[in-house]
Amino acid sequence: MDVPLLIQNDKWLTPYTQVIMNRLSAAKAKKDELTRGGSLSDFATGYLWFGLHKIPEGWAIREWAPAASALFLIGPFNNWGVDGKYAFSKIENGTWELLLPEETLHHGDLYALMMFWPDGAGKRIPAWATRTVQDEQTYIFNAQVWNPEQPFEWKNPRIKRNGEPLLIYEAHVGMAGEEERVHTYDEFRRNILPRVKAGGYNTIQLMAIPEHPYYGSFGYHVSGFFAPSSRFGTPDEL
Repeated sequence: MDVPLLIQNDKWLTPYTQVIMNRLSAAKAKKDELTRGGSLSDFATGYLWFGLHKIPEGWAIREWAPAASALFLIGPFNNWGVDGKYAFSKIENGTWELLLPEETLHHGDLYALMMFWPDGAGKRIPAWATRTVQDEQTYIFNAQVWNPEQPFEWKNPRIKRNGEPLLIYEAHVGMAGEEERVHTYDEFRRNILPRVKAGGYNTIQLMAIPEHPYYGSFGYHVSGFFAPSSRFGTPDEL
């Protein structure tokens, strides 16, 4: 963004020239820190490497935790306790990795990380978890293995735009229905999408899709950037 030109086009911004410059500088510094000279697009695809993944040899889970001194996978499979069999190895650039046999984890299993650092320790949900669920009794969130026997397959080809202008319909899946309850991805697909299309809209902006612990926040307080909210249904239903 050309800030002098921006201010030239809007004289009311002149008193805030330095503030605008400072914010742009801070944004660039953060981008450089995150991407390490790469692109934001490359950084955004980190989920393809980090997090839990099924591999030919079994499972691989990776986490970026440069300040950690030790990392363990915990879950029902080890009674949520620290177990050397589930210790991560530090490989490079603050990245930790754990490889497990296929029979260790199953679809629907809960898991989390037990992280140690020089002056403390704590349970953490993996940053790149693609599925998190909340216990109905304790309200505690955990990550969940999502590996159904019949994985979801896309049924429609990638949309090709014809150059028409965007006409955006903004919606919140949980609040889209008429009843006073949290509605679902499936209900939105069946009941709301046809009405949106009939109204002439060609673009959907869905609010509150990334997981968030407090429903009343409207989804602004994100806790899992790669996990679609389990309140509305499964990732396949999304």
